[in-house]
Amino acid sequence: MAEHIGIVGAGYVGLTSAACFARLGHRVTCVDADESKVDALRRAEVAIAEPGLPELVTQGLGDGTLTFTDAQAELYGADLVFLCLPTPPAEDGRPDLGVLEQVVPQLGRLLRPGCVVVTKSTVPVGTAARLPGLLGRDDLPVVANPEFLREGHAVEDFLHPDRVVVGTDPPNSAPAQRIARLYEPTRAPVVATDSASAELAKYASNAFLAVKLSYVNVLAELCERFGADVREVARTMGLDARIGPEFLAPGPGWGGSCLPKDTSALLHAAESAGVEFGILRDAVRVNARQRARVVRAVRQAVTGSAAGSLAGARIGLLGLAFKAGTGDLRDSPALAVAADLARAGAELAAHDPAVGAVPGLDAVQVVDDPYLVAKDAAALVVLTEWPEFRDLDWARLAASAAQAVVVDSRNLLDPGTLAEAGFTHIGVGTHPRRQS
Repeated sequence: MAEHIGIVGAGYVGLTSAACFARLGHRVTCVDADESKVDALRRAEVAIAEPGLPELVTQGLGDGTLTFTDAQAELYGADLVFLCLPTPPAEDGRPDLGVLEQVVPQLGRLLRPGCVVVTKSTVPVGTAARLPGLLGRDDLPVVANPEFLREGHAVEDFLHPDRVVVGTDPPNSAPAQRIARLYEPTRAPVVATDSASAELAKYASNAFLAVKLSYVNVLAELCERFGADVREVARTMGLDARIGPEFLAPGPGWGGSCLPKDTSALLHAAESAGVEFGILRDAVRVNARQRARVVRAVRQAVTGSAAGSLAGARIGLLGLAFKAGTGDLRDSPALAVAADLARAGAELAAHDPAVGAVPGLDAVQVVDDPYLVAKDAAALVVLTEWPEFRDLDWARLAASAAQAVVVDSRNLLDPGTLAEAGFTHIGVGTHPRRQS
C-alpha cells in the first residue's frame, strides 16, 4: 500500500531516501529549510555526486510522486515522517543534536495523530526513547530505522540493502511492521529489534569497519619492515569467509562523513557508560598517523630522505575526495595529506574527477586536466582510488614530470605498467618497483 511519506532534511541521507521511496511507489514530500536548495531540487538540479540519484529525482518530479518544499506545514497530511537531519560531532566527540532538538518540537505541534516519526540519520543510543518527550505528544509512534548507505553507492544500497533495521519498544510493534513494509520490494531481510539496539547497530557497524581499515594499515607497516607484500597478505586473509575481502585495502586513512563521526560518537558513548573501548581508540590513533606516513614517503621519493625538505618542490596530486565515487571532502585523508605537504612548502597541483575546488586550502591548484598535475612535478601522489587513474597515459605523464616517481597511497596502479612507462612506483606495504 502506498504511503504519504514526509522527509525532513534534503541532505545526503534525506534526498536519497526521498528519491528512493518515490521510486518504490510512495508519495514523498521532502522538506528543507534551505530555500535555494529546494528551488534547485524542484528544477531537478542535484548537487550531490551520487550515481543514479539525479535520474531518480527527475523521475519522481515528472511522475508527481516527489515534491520539495521549505514549508513544514505541508507535512500535516503525511502518514510517516522520517528525520534526516544533520548530527555533526561536537568538540567533545558527542553528536550535536541541536537541529533535531529544534525541529522535533515543531513537528509535535504539526503532525496529525497516528503519524509515525522515524529516525533515519545516525543518532545516539536513546534518541528514539527521548523523542516522545521532544514531540510533546504520546499519539505519535516513534521508530528507529538507521541508514546504511555508502557514498557512491547510496541508491544501490537503498534499493538493494543487505538488511533493514527497525527498532521500536517493544520490538516488532505495529509501527515497526508498517515501516518494514515500505522496504518489501527490496526483498531485504528485516531485523526487528528494540530501539536502543537499532541505534547502536549503526555505530557498531561503522566502528567495526574503521577498526578493520586501521588493522590493515598497521599490517602494511609490518609488511614494509619484513619485506612482505600487504596485497598478498590481504588477499590471503580475504579468502577466509570469516574475514572477507572488503575493507582490507591499505591507504592514507579512513575519512568521510560517517566513520570519523561515528567512531567519535561511540567512543564518547562508551566513556559515558564507563566502558573502556580501547580497540576502537587505538584504531582512531592508527588512522591519525597515516597521513604522516604518506608525507614521509613523498619526502623520501623527492629528496631521498624521509626527513628531506619539500620547500619549493612541485607535487602532483591525483584525488582529493575521501574515496572514489563521490565529491565529498569531509574529513578526507587526501586533503589532510595535501595540507601537510603545503605546510612543508610544496607547490601542489591536483585533479579529482568529482572535485572542482578545495574551500579553505588555497595552496592546492585544482585542474580539470589530469595531465597538468604532472607538469614539472618532482612526484605524483595517488590519494583517491578513482579507477580512471589506471587508464591514464602514464608514458605521457612521465614525459611531462620532472621526476618520474609515483607514491601510490592506495595501491591502485599496476607496478608493471608504471615501470614500462618509466615511473618508479612506491606503494603501501610493498617494495618500490623501479623504472626499467
